[in-house]
Formats: sequence, structure tokens, C-alpha cells
Amino acid sequence: MLQKKSRLGKKIDEILVGEKLHLTETIEDKDLLLYLGLTNDSNPLYIQHEYAADTPFKAPIVPPIMLNGIITSAISKHMPGPGSHILEQQLAFLRPAYHYETIDFTLQVNGVDMLNRVVDVGIQAFNANKEPIIEGVVKVTPPY
Repeated sequence: MLQKKSRLGKKIDEILVGEKLHLTETIEDKDLLLYLGLTNDSNPLYIQHEYAADTPFKAPIVPPIMLNGIITSAISKHMPGPGSHILEQQLAFLRPAYHYETIDFTLQVNGVDMLNRVVDVGIQAFNANKEPIIEGVVKVTPPY
């Protein structure tokens, strides 16, 4: 599992304000079951159709922390990439995401603080109807 020469992401001096990353994810049953199994989260709002039908959501929704996981994974893999570390997150979950929904995520570098080695990454996510699902900012320190 440990690799001596793995690729690292961008260093602080290689990151430019305005850089963007777009990704699209569809939330499948296997993803939900893995999350729920790993966390032992049995919230009926996430898995029980009968319960969810009697709520304002009308159907089971995706746990917000799963959506957060997609964002943090994108930061770890791509922007700034391997070796980076999240320092702070401020995310607003504006609408629920539903099972089998396809979500478009955009991560954009909004600021680079060279002195403190912090990159502000703006986050936006939209459903297939172009309705906002998530917005916020993640502060990241890139790899050394």
C-alpha cells in the first residue's frame, strides 16, 4: 500500500486563481450501501422508501457527508491533488440529492495565499435540472 515514488499534486507556486475542475457523479445503490455499511448509518431518510415518502423529500436522499466525500476525494486526487490536506470546509447543502441522481461538481481556485500555503477552493454542485445542490469553500494546503 505504501509507495515510495507516488505522484504528488500541484505545489503552491503551481496553482493559479481561476483553475477549474469539473466532474460528474451518479449516486448508485452500491455507493450508498458502501457508505451506510462503513458508517453504520441507518437513518431511514437515506434507505427506507416508505418513511421518506411521508417526509417533504418524498423519496430517500443521499447523505450529505457522501457528497462531501466526493468533494474531498476530488481535492485529494486532482485539485491540488495527492499530498494535499484539507484545513477547513464551509459547505451549504441547498437541496437534497436523490438516489440515482447525476450531480455536476465544479471546483475552482478562488485564492492562493502563498505566505500561509493555503488555497481557497470554491465548490458548486448542480443536479441534472441545473438546480444548485451545494455551494461553499474548502481551504486546502497543497503538497510540499
